[in-house]
Amino acid sequence: MNGPSLLSILDLAAVQSAGEPPAYVQFLPLVAMAAIFYFLILAPQMKRQKSHQAKLQTIKRGDQVVTAGGLIAKVIKVDENTVDLEIAQGVKVRAIKSTLGDIVTPGGTASAND
Repeated sequence: MNGPSLLSILDLAAVQSAGEPPAYVQFLPLVAMAAIFYFLILAPQMKRQKSHQAKLQTIKRGDQVVTAGGLIAKVIKVDENTVDLEIAQGVKVRAIKSTLGDIVTPGGTASAND
């Protein structure tokens, strides 16, 4: 065998062994990114949303709540989708139940300037 024919045989062997990878290998990074996105972003957010919905179901008359706007108010009346809140003596407002942020303890914490 002479040099050029040996090189052509080696070239053919390299072409046959270096074929394209399977198609699923190209999609593995996309699948990995989707899994990371789900477990780091979507799953914790769904867990927080479920716990918030459960907390909203336990609201009853007399509770103190924080609205989405940051107002602390006392619950006067609870309906299916709305709540009547008293934000000051004699000042009553109606709010959508899903806009309530949290239920707080009536006393709260001591202010820093006391």
